Order: sequence, then C-alpha cells, then structure tokens
Amino acid sequence: MALPKLDIHPMPRIEATSIEQLIGNTPLLAFRSLTAHLPENVQVYAKAEWTNPGGSVKDRAALNIIRSAEASGALTRDKILLDSTSGNTGIAYAMIGAAKGYRIKLFLPENASPERIAILRAYGVDIVFTDPLEGSDGAIRGVRELAAQQPDRYFYADQYNNPANWESHYQTTGVEIWRQTAGHITHFVAGLGTSGTFVGTSRRLKDYNPAIEAISLQPDSPFHGVEGWKHMPTAIKPGIYDETLADRNLGISTEATYVMARRLAREEGYLVGISAAAAMVGALQVAEEAAERGEDALVVTLFPDNAYKYLSESFWRE
Repeated sequence: MALPKLDIHPMPRIEATSIEQLIGNTPLLAFRSLTAHLPENVQVYAKAEWTNPGGSVKDRAALNIIRSAEASGALTRDKILLDSTSGNTGIAYAMIGAAKGYRIKLFLPENASPERIAILRAYGVDIVFTDPLEGSDGAIRGVRELAAQQPDRYFYADQYNNPANWESHYQTTGVEIWRQTAGHITHFVAGLGTSGTFVGTSRRLKDYNPAIEAISLQPDSPFHGVEGWKHMPTAIKPGIYDETLADRNLGISTEATYVMARRLAREEGYLVGISAAAAMVGALQVAEEAAERGEDALVVTLFPDNAYKYLSESFWRE
C-alpha cells in the first residue's frame, strides 16, 4: 500500500534578535509624585537604563569597548578580557563575553553587593577580590599590576581610560535623549564613576545645542555609600574624565540618596539602584533652582540600573 504524499513546506524564516541588538534605545520615564510641586514649564525625565539586557547603562560601554578591541585586533580568541569593576560593567562584559565566546577576569572590591557577585559567578567569571576599604581604586591598582605582568595573556579593557567608553554614549545615549525630547532638553544631569556616561552624552548634546547645561554629580564626601560613583578630588581620576565639560558640579549626600531611593520605590513605583536615586536628587535640585528663577527647563538624567542588585542593603528596611 502506497503511503500518502506529504505536503512539505520549507522552514519559515524567523526574525530573531541578538543580545547586542537589545542594548540601547531605553525609554524615558516621567514622574507623578516627586515632581508635583514643580510648575508646568519645569519637567524632569530619566532614562530607564536597567532595560538593557545586562540590567544597566554599562552594557553600552562594554559593547563598544569589545567591538572596538575586536576591530583593532587587541581582543582575540586567545586572550582573556581583563578589567576592574564595581559590578555593572563586569556583568556587561560577562554577558557579552559569553555571547561572543570570550573568557572574562575581573578585579572587584570585596564589599560589592552579594547580588552582583552572584551574577558574575553565574556567568562563570574569574573574580579577584580587592581590599574593600580601597573601593574601586584598589581594584584599579590590582588589575593594572596583573595587566603589566602578563600583557600577552590579557586584553586589558581599562574602562576608566578607554575612549570607547565615552564614545558609546556619544554615539547612542546623547542621540536618544535629543530625539526623545524633540531637541527641547535644557539640562543634562549625570553622576561620575568612570565618567563615560557624563562625558559622552554631554559632548553629543552640546554638539546639538551648546546652550544645554551639563551638570555632573559626585558624592559630597570621600567616604560615601553611592556605589559606583567617585569623589573626584580624592580618587584616581579616569583618563577619559574631562573636568572642563561640566557647567556645574553638585555634591550629593549618601543620606539624601537613600531617602530618595525609598521615595522612588514607594511614591513612583521605580525600584532603582543607589546611583539612580542619587541622580534623581541632583536632577530635582537643578529643576527646583530653575523653577525658583522662573525659567523653562527640561531636565534629563539617567537611572543606571534598578535595585535588584542592592536589595540586601539595610536602608530599604528603614
């Protein structure tokens, strides 16, 4: 008995997306409660950078650093990507490295949040812990020593001095903000860690309109709890940091940051990280000053990540 003839169709072409394609084009957030006291002509917005696949703004810099190193031949399959990190850039390296087949080794302060450490270990990263009292500067000193000892074994990504860091924000973040605000942005506010986000975004926005004010934020003390930020007067200054770029610099207190983190969660529904809360403190200050002067203002900041990597912190329970 003959078998029935099967009607075989070719497999359909499926439109799929890679991890790299998910990085960038993050949404702009508005506020309901925290900005209710401001007049209608003063507005505050924040980029939701935790919507990047690695969960933070650092996906942008890590991707551009890796792509630039591949293009130059500095990063090859036989080399291990090496860098220091407070956590988020390391997670971005780990994610992109896994997708591309690269091994990752990171120097990390031992007091990094347990959530960040767990994520890095889940990706299989080789972690070297450094003195928690030395913060990110201790990790920088440690990684530099190893990179100098074995230059042929490692590609030292050097996020603090690599121009591909700030260039990623010049190419993407600044362009997105200009487009999302239809060119009406008047103030850009961002914190200083590697300084890549502030430098690259500010340069792009000022290319569009030199009248845009760029306000940098940093902790108001060398001893602070704003993880990922640097107190520039007392820290190892990143080579990519341009201290002439900011129109103003504001110091942000750790206490005000913790209060704002709880307010953002409980009044706005935005469960954000510590540096995001600090950025909101600075953005609100800039907006309130503009309101007092009777000026129109459209203030934009970035929320670098959400709170999922910081929920072990005790201030959430206050």
